[in-house]
Amino acid sequence: MKLTVFGSTGKIGENVVAQALEAGHEVTAFARNPDKIKSVHKNLQAVKGDMFDSAAVSSAVKGQDAVICTLGMPIMNRDKLRAKGTATIVGAMQKTGVKRLICLSMLGVGDSMELLPFHYKYLIIPFILGRAAADHSQQEKIVRNSKLDWVIVRPGNFTDGLRTGRYRHEFGRADQPPTLKISKADVAEFMLKQLVDNTWLHRAPGLSY
Repeated sequence: MKLTVFGSTGKIGENVVAQALEAGHEVTAFARNPDKIKSVHKNLQAVKGDMFDSAAVSSAVKGQDAVICTLGMPIMNRDKLRAKGTATIVGAMQKTGVKRLICLSMLGVGDSMELLPFHYKYLIIPFILGRAAADHSQQEKIVRNSKLDWVIVRPGNFTDGLRTGRYRHEFGRADQPPTLKISKADVAEFMLKQLVDNTWLHRAPGLSY
């Protein structure tokens, strides 16, 4: 497939790019600073651009089969960069006719909050991850309100562990509590699987060990 990856130099984005190339996809990696892209491959095209430049984003999306959004931001940032950037992506996809969007969010947003233990619900999310959660919440609303074929992925805390292919992506309050941890490599693997799997279409699965 032909993919455009936004957030391609981030923790998850670089893993998505590397695994997509390994799987034989043609990847357009959109980045403010393409020099930070670690992968080198004949099927990789690095594109320099600003997430808020709708013309540049539309150009990077046009003619692609799918888009993967792994936008990040500093934990205390107030600018809601994910939501604003995702709005630009969604607009570009609707303009160019690209339908498939796989979007990174976080465990604890929306109805996944009920899966978290007490200290996450009432301490970590409100006082440490509050801005990130609010940004992701608005981001998810933008994606849900689009007419795209979307999957929102809500992982737990990232680790530097190996790609195992063994993780949980369907659990509720009655199940054994998730560890709230998952390797960046496994998050990338799951996101890439959503390119062709409709199991989670128009849904937001949590992801954890």
